[in-house]
Amino acid sequence: MNLTLKIWRQDNAATAGRFETYKVSDISEDMSFLEMLDVLNEQLQAEGTEPIAFDSDCREGICGMCGMMISGMAHGPEVTTTCQLHMRSFSDGEEITIEPWRADAFPVVRDLVVDRSAFDRIIQAGGYISVNTGAAPEAHSVPVPKPQADRAFDTAKCIGCGACVAACPNASGMLFMGAKITHLGELPQGQPERDARVVSMVNQHDHEGFGGCTNIGECAAACPKEIPLDVISQLNKDFRSAKARH
Repeated sequence: MNLTLKIWRQDNAATAGRFETYKVSDISEDMSFLEMLDVLNEQLQAEGTEPIAFDSDCREGICGMCGMMISGMAHGPEVTTTCQLHMRSFSDGEEITIEPWRADAFPVVRDLVVDRSAFDRIIQAGGYISVNTGAAPEAHSVPVPKPQADRAFDTAKCIGCGACVAACPNASGMLFMGAKITHLGELPQGQPERDARVVSMVNQHDHEGFGGCTNIGECAAACPKEIPLDVISQLNKDFRSAKARH
């Protein structure tokens, strides 16, 4: 498989970026997208050219590091992470455009790498529960009904990759935040801080420069872990209730 790659190159957040075009050949359809970029980087290094900077870690679809826009789609044409996207999803001779996430809250570090620490600060603002330290409690001491347990597990699958923000025309982080709010709000252990949690996280979200949600739904469509759109409804419900009580 032979491909033309238009890749965003940017030295740092303070400099202007530009697209540069590269050719790669003899790419196996069984390669992952990141393995294809590895091949390109080996080629660039052999030519004495600075390799493309991109994030990756586990390469197993778990860590959320590998986010990039691929031909205008977050993580590419399949609903998966970039590291789990395979070259069989593309055609021989295709031109592929590769960009970093586009959001004010995710400044470019270099090339395809963005700083997603705004998500970490939202979690620090309220995404936790208070527990006593010491020995682990008996697992059956706090029963959790199965529907609530299933819902908590489903929303806890969020890996914080930022695809929801990149896909949203408003660059909103509401799907990410809704997943965290719903995950903890479904569990008994999450009730003591429930009101303070949602208010603090929403305030931090807005402070970081994320946009507001207008219910377009691109976030859920792009999410590699299929977080449902209705977590945003839960977030809004919790926020209204918290503000009414305080």
